[in-house]
Amino acid sequence: MTYRLLRLVLSLVAYVLLRPQVTGLHNVPRRGPVILASNHLSFIDSVIIPLVVPRQVTFIAKAEYFTGKGIKGRISRWFFTTMGHVPVDREDPRAGQRSLEDALVVLRRGGAFGIYPEGTRSRDGKLHQGHTGVAWLALAGQAPVVPVALRGTDKVQPVGKRLPRPYRGVQVHFGAPIDPSRQLTTGARPAQVRRELTDQVMASIHRMSGQELSS
Repeated sequence: MTYRLLRLVLSLVAYVLLRPQVTGLHNVPRRGPVILASNHLSFIDSVIIPLVVPRQVTFIAKAEYFTGKGIKGRISRWFFTTMGHVPVDREDPRAGQRSLEDALVVLRRGGAFGIYPEGTRSRDGKLHQGHTGVAWLALAGQAPVVPVALRGTDKVQPVGKRLPRPYRGVQVHFGAPIDPSRQLTTGARPAQVRRELTDQVMASIHRMSGQELSS
C-alpha cells in the first residue's frame, strides 16, 4: 500500500513536471519474471522507469542510500526501501556477483528487475558496451529481456547535480522482448552466448536511443 501511494504521488509529479512520452509499454509482460535492461543517463532513471511500468520494478542501489544519518538519511532509507530497491556495498569485491544473485532472487519470485548493462551512468552521453551480467541473469533466471531506451533524463538531472529540474522532453521506449533461450540453440560456448545476447540487447537500445556509440 505504501509503495502504491508513493508511486501515485511521484507519477503525478512526473506528469506535471516532465510529461514523459512512453512507447512500447505493451512489450513489458504484466506478470512473470522479466529484466528491463536500460541505458543510463541520470540518477533519475531508476525512478522514471518504475513510474511508467504498471508493475513494481526492483533496482540495485548504493548501500549509502540506506545507511545515511539524520533526517536526510532516514528519508533516503524510507524512499529506497519503499521503492523495493536492493542495497549493494560497492566496496565489497564481490559486489557485482552479489547484485546478480540478489536479482536472481527477484526473478525467481516472478518479479521485474531493472539493470543497466553499461554498469554506470554515461558521463559523455554515448552508449557504452554492455557487460555480460545481463545475459548471465537472463539465462540463469530464464527471463526475457526487454530493452529500454531513455532520452532526456540527463536534462532532468545531469551528472553531478543533486536536484532534478522540470524538462518536458523525457522519452521512455520499450523494445521487443528478447528470449534468452534462443541463444542456447546455437551450440556456442557459454561466454560467447552471453556476449552475443548482451550485444543484441545493446543493439536494440541503440536503435531506440539514437545515442552515439562509444569507441
